Amino acid sequence: MDIQIKKEINAVVVTITGRLDAVTAPEYEKRLNELIAAEELCFVLDFEQLDYISSAGLRALLAAAKRLKGKGGQLRFANVRGTVKEVFDISGFGAIFQIHDSVTGALSGIG
Repeated sequence: MDIQIKKEINAVVVTITGRLDAVTAPEYEKRLNELIAAEELCFVLDFEQLDYISSAGLRALLAAAKRLKGKGGQLRFANVRGTVKEVFDISGFGAIFQIHDSVTGALSGIG
């Protein structure tokens, strides 16, 4: 897994490449928690290059969303496709979170 972080005007865009699973989810959580501790509260997670997500990855997403909600923050998803989209649909994440076709779409309306 590779994590790229880019600060936009109204949110932090986190691009995840590879797999978000039991091995990589702790690193993802650590990085997001560091940003939240630094008072970053609006995030767009770009999954265009994410190949796979496991239940551990889903749990890490929920944990971050819970922390953000407690601070009045937002978490949106962009480019959720393929098998990752199937997992989102099966798990009900599509009904819980805002999912957009692009990072630009996810960024609009934040702030």
